[in-house]
Amino acid sequence: MVEVGQKAPDFTLKNQDKEDIILNNLKGKNVILAFYPFDFSPVCTDEMACFQADLGKLKNADTEVLAISVDSHWSHKAFAEKLSLNYDLLSDFNREASRKYDVLREEGFCNRAYFIVGRDGTIKYKKIMDNPGMRLENGELLAALKNIR
Repeated sequence: MVEVGQKAPDFTLKNQDKEDIILNNLKGKNVILAFYPFDFSPVCTDEMACFQADLGKLKNADTEVLAISVDSHWSHKAFAEKLSLNYDLLSDFNREASRKYDVLREEGFCNRAYFIVGRDGTIKYKKIMDNPGMRLENGELLAALKNIR
């Protein structure tokens, strides 16, 4: 189980453009890891649109958003295009990252979970939702970012 204060487990996953995104390459920035169940589901669609709406605030906090699900990069590409998303959707098709962060559900998809990885590569914030149908408001993440600056 990954806990606050521990080094964030590294991973390499493909984004919607089939580019490799390596978590450790983002050291020096804050990174929100937002694990979510499925592209195109109602709650996930709303959540990703809200990240897009707050992307300016997140960038001002020197923060990258990496949204992660077990969907393929093809699904992510269509989802990102439909919602005009300007951040990376990562395909954890082999469940590598979701296992490392202990958010893989028995059913084979990601639980909804949020981690903030600080500039030093350690976990600064963690929230795993009890119900994958519920999502965190971005205001809570923005408040957490202010506390770790």
